[in-house]
Amino acid sequence: MASYDAICFDLDSTLCESTQDPSALLESTCDRVGVEPFCTTDDLRTAVPALPTAQTDREFYELLFAEVVSRVDREFAADVPQALANAYLEATDPSAVRFRPGAKAALELARDRGPVGLITNGGRPTQTQKLEALGIADAFDVTVFTDPEAGIHPKPDTIPFEHALSALEVSPGDAIHVGDSIHADVAGANAMGMDSAWIDLGHENSLPHEPTYELTSLEEFEGVVST
Repeated sequence: MASYDAICFDLDSTLCESTQDPSALLESTCDRVGVEPFCTTDDLRTAVPALPTAQTDREFYELLFAEVVSRVDREFAADVPQALANAYLEATDPSAVRFRPGAKAALELARDRGPVGLITNGGRPTQTQKLEALGIADAFDVTVFTDPEAGIHPKPDTIPFEHALSALEVSPGDAIHVGDSIHADVAGANAMGMDSAWIDLGHENSLPHEPTYELTSLEEFEGVVST
């Protein structure tokens, strides 16, 4: 175990999760577009690793639905993936979130030990709603959101990590990043030279990038940062 000068967290599926029923949200999305339900939430989750890195939330869902549509033995109009992405975002309430198990305590523990950063693959308007709903909008010493126009591309690009560490005035070797995605969080942190703590939610079957620590939930976080 190690002691760190700074701890950075991912947001979605790491510190928080949506309280909206995912199956109902997908069914509502299909209904808005006027197509019969053709996939499950597991199908959406399984398709994520195959996607190229998206620059915006909208682009991510357009790529996601395009990938899932391509895997189904049905004919769809060319504009269906875009329509599904639009409908999904319209039906999604960013403020409908709650802490994941152990997340609130892990964040409080990190704050007690030194500066804390947030590095999230999401735009400021959407992610700020989640932070405010959780009551942690002011809990971080630095927050880094995806902002392609400012040159801040999504993880696993190292730029978000560079921005966070520069603001925290901490070297990569003295910091750790905590997240649920092997592709975005672990790969990005490893490329930056940071340690990484990966929360295994049971969604990824292979580990192309090796995390420093593997957790089943943030309830195990204290063991990672013990002095």
